[in-house]
Amino acid sequence: MSHFLKKLELNGFKSFAGRTVLEFPAGIVAVVGPNGSGKSNIVDAIRWLLGERDAKNLRGGKGEDLIFAGTQKRARVGIAQASLHFENKNKFFPVDFEEVVVSREIRRDGQSKYYLNKSEILLRDLIDFFARVRLGSRGLVVIGQGDSDMFIRATPSERREMIEEILGLREYQLKKADAERRLKNSRINLAQVTALIEEIEPHLRSLKRQTGRWERRGMLEEELRTLEDAFFGWQLAELAVKGGEVDARSAAHERQFEALAKEKAAAATRQAAVEESQPEERKRLAGVKEEIAGLMESRNRLQKDLGRIEAQVEMAKRVPAAAGVSRDHDRKTEHLLDVIRKVKDELEAALDEEPLGVLAAVENALEELTFALEDAAGAADDGAENTAGAVKEREVPEELRRALARASEDVAALEERVAALRETEHGLEAAQEGFYALFKGAVGDVQQAQAKIDLWERTNRELLLEKERVDLRREDVLHQIRQAGRRPEEFHEAVSRASSGDSAEMERRMFRLRGDLASIGEVDEALMKEASDTEERHHYLLRESEDLTKAITDLETLLRELTEKIAGEFEKSLGKINDEFDKFFALMFGGGSARLRIPRPKADRNEDGEDEDAAVKEEGSGDAEAGSGEIERVQGIEIEVRLPRKKIASLDMLSGGERSLVGIAALFAMVAVSPPPFLVLDEIDAPLDERNARRFGDMLKEFSKHTQFIVVTHNRATMEAADILYGITLAEDGSSKIVSLKLEPEAAAEASASGATGTEGER
Repeated sequence: MSHFLKKLELNGFKSFAGRTVLEFPAGIVAVVGPNGSGKSNIVDAIRWLLGERDAKNLRGGKGEDLIFAGTQKRARVGIAQASLHFENKNKFFPVDFEEVVVSREIRRDGQSKYYLNKSEILLRDLIDFFARVRLGSRGLVVIGQGDSDMFIRATPSERREMIEEILGLREYQLKKADAERRLKNSRINLAQVTALIEEIEPHLRSLKRQTGRWERRGMLEEELRTLEDAFFGWQLAELAVKGGEVDARSAAHERQFEALAKEKAAAATRQAAVEESQPEERKRLAGVKEEIAGLMESRNRLQKDLGRIEAQVEMAKRVPAAAGVSRDHDRKTEHLLDVIRKVKDELEAALDEEPLGVLAAVENALEELTFALEDAAGAADDGAENTAGAVKEREVPEELRRALARASEDVAALEERVAALRETEHGLEAAQEGFYALFKGAVGDVQQAQAKIDLWERTNRELLLEKERVDLRREDVLHQIRQAGRRPEEFHEAVSRASSGDSAEMERRMFRLRGDLASIGEVDEALMKEASDTEERHHYLLRESEDLTKAITDLETLLRELTEKIAGEFEKSLGKINDEFDKFFALMFGGGSARLRIPRPKADRNEDGEDEDAAVKEEGSGDAEAGSGEIERVQGIEIEVRLPRKKIASLDMLSGGERSLVGIAALFAMVAVSPPPFLVLDEIDAPLDERNARRFGDMLKEFSKHTQFIVVTHNRATMEAADILYGITLAEDGSSKIVSLKLEPEAAAEASASGATGTEGER
C-alpha cells in the first residue's frame, strides 16, 4: 500500500483548541463522529495547508474564524497552527529531505506565515511547490462535504482544471498564466515606451540641429587633443631620452673626477717626497751659485780697473828718453808693466773660470796696483819737470813691488780655491742629476694629472651646457602645453605611446584646429546637457523597446509551447479517462455509458450574417491573450451520460444520488489513470444507498493499493473498508477530541455495526 501522508498536527485550529496529532498509516483512514464534532475541520486543515486562501472555502467568513474562538469553559487562543507531514524517501517532492513538513499559522491580527521544513516561504511559492507534484487545494485531491457532485456542477473550464491538476498539468497552467500575465504587462509597457519614443524624437531632432556645430567642436577638440598628445608627447619623450642620456653621461663623468683627483693628489704627494729627499745638497748648491753671482760682478769691475791701469802704463812708456829720464827708470817702468800684464793675465784667466772666495785678495791687489800707478805717475811728472828743467830718473816704489808680490800670492791662492770649488761644484751637480731626473718625472706626473683634470673640466662644462639646453627646451614645451590649456601631468601616459611623425605638419594642423575652435565659440552647456540627456533617454527607450519586443516574442513562443504541451498531454490522457469513466459508470449504474468530450463551437450566423466560428478564429489569431481565453472556452469539458432504462437530455435532469454516482465514477476514473498520492474525501458517500456505498467501499480498497485515503464518513460500508478509524467527539470544554481504533479485517464489520464505539487508544 502507498504511504505518503504521515500525520497531521493541529493546535488552536477551529474546534481543536489543544495540540492534536492524527497519524495516517498506509491504506484507508476513516474519520467518524456525530455532526458538529469537528470531523470536517480536519479536511479544512488539510485544504488550508495545501494553499487555500479563501476563508469561505474553509467554511469561514474571514481568516480569524480559523482560530479557536473559545467556549464557556475554555478561553479562546490567539493563534492557529497546523502541520502536514509527508514521506519523501522516494523523492516525490523535489527536495533533499526524507520528510517534508508544511506548516502554516495565522494570528488574530491577520498575520499569516508559511513554512517548508521550518523555513519561512511565500504562499505563491508553496502553491508552485505543490503544483509540481500534482497537489493543490482546488483540484480533486480534497473533496469537501456536499461536493460529491462537484465535478458535475463545475463549468466545462473548471472541469478541465480539475482534470489537469490530477494529471499533473497544473504546473504548466500556472506557468502559462504567469506567461500570459507577463505578456499582457509587456504589451502595455511596449505601448507606453513606443509613445514616449514618438514624443521624444521630434524634440531630439530639434536639439541635434542646434547642437550640430558644437558636436563638430567636440570632434575638433578630440582631434586637437590627439594631436597635442602626439606632438607634445613626442617632444617630452625625446627630451626625456636626451635628459636621461645627459644625466647618465654626467653621472659617469662625475665618477671619473674622483679618480682624476686621486691621481693628481698621488702625483703631488710623490713630487713633495722627491723634493724633500735631498734638501742639504740643494741648499749648498744654491749657496755656490750665489757666490758665483757675486764674483761675476767683481770681475766686471776688475776688468774696468785693469783697462784704466793699462792705459796709464802705456802713457808712461811713451815718455821720451831725451827728457832726461834715466834708464833705470825705464827699467822700473818696464818691470811694472810686466807685473801688471802678468797679474792681468792671471786674473783674467781665473775670472774666466769663475773662481770663488778671492774677492778680498783681488781688492787688495787693486789697492797696491793703484799705489804703484800713482808712484809711477809721480815719477813721470818728475821726469817731465826734469825734462823741462833738469832730466832725472825715478824708480818704482817698494810698496808697489810688495803689493804686486802679495797680489801674485793672492792670485795663486785664488787659483787653488777656484780649483777646490770647481771640484765641489762638479760633485754636487753629479749628485743632483738623479734627483733632477726623479723630480722632473714627478713634476711631469703632476702636470699630466692636472691636464686630465683640465680636460675633465672642459667636458663637464660642455655637459652642463647641454643639460641646460635640454632643461630650457623642456620648460619651453611645458610653457606651450600650459598655453594650450593642458596640464603637463596629462602627458605622462601620452609619453609612452608618443610618435614623432611629421612634427611641423602636426604643429600647423594644431594651429588650424585652434582657429576653427575659436570661430565656433563656446558651447552652451545647458543645451548640450539637455541634448545628451534626451539622446541617452532615447537610446534607453529604444533598448527597452527591443527588450520588450524580444520578451513578447519569447512569451508568445512559450505560450504556444505550453498550450500545445497541455493540449497534447490532456487529449492523450482524456481517452484513458473516458475508458475508465465508462467502466465505473456502468458499475455504479448497472449499465449505461458515459464519456467526457471537448466541445467544438458551432458555425452559427450572427446578425450580420457572418460565420461566428470564423469570427472566433480571427479573434483568437489576433491577440495571444484573447486567443488563449478562446482556447480555454472551446476546450472545456462536457459530460455525456446514457442511463440504463432512462433517457435524459441534460445533467440537470439527474437526481442528487445519480449526480453523486456520476461524480464518484468520474473521480475514480481520473484516479485510475493518474493516481494521486492521497485523497481526502469528506462525506461524498452520503447520498449513496447501501448497495452503491458498498461498491464505493470496494473501490476504495482497490485504489488504496496506490493511493492513500482519508475519508470522513457516516457510512457503515465505508467504515468496513477502513484500516484506521478516528472518532471525533466534543470534550466537556467544547473542544474537539480524538479517539482512534485500528481495525483488523474481521473486526471491521463489528466496528461498523456498533457505530465505532470501541477505542484502542485515546489521543
